Amino acid sequence: MIGRRALLLALAAAPLARAAALPPPAADGVVEVAPGLFVLPGVHEEASAANLDAIANTGFIIGEAAVAVVDPGGSHAHGLRLRQAIEARSRLPIRHLVLTHVHPDHVMGAAAFADLRPEVIGHAKLPEALAQRADFYESMLLREMGAAAAGSAPLAPTRLVEDRLALDLGGRVLECRAHPPAHTAADLTLLDRASGTLWLSDLLFVGRIPSLDGDLLGWLRELVALRMEPASRAVPGHGPAAVPWPEAAVPLERYLTALRDDTRAAIAAGIGLAEAPAHVATAEAAEWQLAELYHGRNVTVAYRQLEWE
Repeated sequence: MIGRRALLLALAAAPLARAAALPPPAADGVVEVAPGLFVLPGVHEEASAANLDAIANTGFIIGEAAVAVVDPGGSHAHGLRLRQAIEARSRLPIRHLVLTHVHPDHVMGAAAFADLRPEVIGHAKLPEALAQRADFYESMLLREMGAAAAGSAPLAPTRLVEDRLALDLGGRVLECRAHPPAHTAADLTLLDRASGTLWLSDLLFVGRIPSLDGDLLGWLRELVALRMEPASRAVPGHGPAAVPWPEAAVPLERYLTALRDDTRAAIAAGIGLAEAPAHVATAEAAEWQLAELYHGRNVTVAYRQLEWE
């Protein structure tokens, strides 16, 4: 009989194996995961001068009349790299810059597009989150990257999404959707019906351990709801350029479920907050890269939420 760990590894590897069928990256690292839909994959590392905080998946979608950028990257230098990739493939105007959430690896490259004066689209709660964190993120990047962080900054949203918003790129409509608190308090996703691609950003992690900065129970609920979207592939915030949907959500759901159930059990057993990370979802966390950096934080966030149920 196959062992539990072997079974879990097999289930986790299945979406990655199918993702390997994607075309190879171009010389600039960009992958065209569907006609006109391009992803610049990030690396499974922490931000540094060497990687320019290019640790998240970013990209762009080209219509007949315009281009939309989805997350401009983690630094000004990363944003410039993405902009150069767009300009190498299209002369159409970059009219829309979509910020899927507040985290610096997704928004701090926005300054590289500022001179184009794009429409900056974000969740209705994103301005508040940026106001609270932008200064901290800038100082954090300076500490982690030194001079390589020069010029990095987010752009303030000019168009907010309360529920849903349709972006017409000319012959191609992107459906933006604002979510209740999940990964963060201001998550935004996009559905490109033309290619059957659901751009989930950090509502989906593959390979790299997820970071919980919002609502654990809300994240699990949103994953269930997102299964109903008419998409055959998804672009995760971290992981391959694209993965099959909804199969690729299985490892994430398993980890978040274990985080929920084990945290509840730890609270019921009287295990304190400081000791909880050593008791909660340790086997599931071991399956993810960078777990040593993020799992303890996830347990802390989950504990503080669930202790008041």
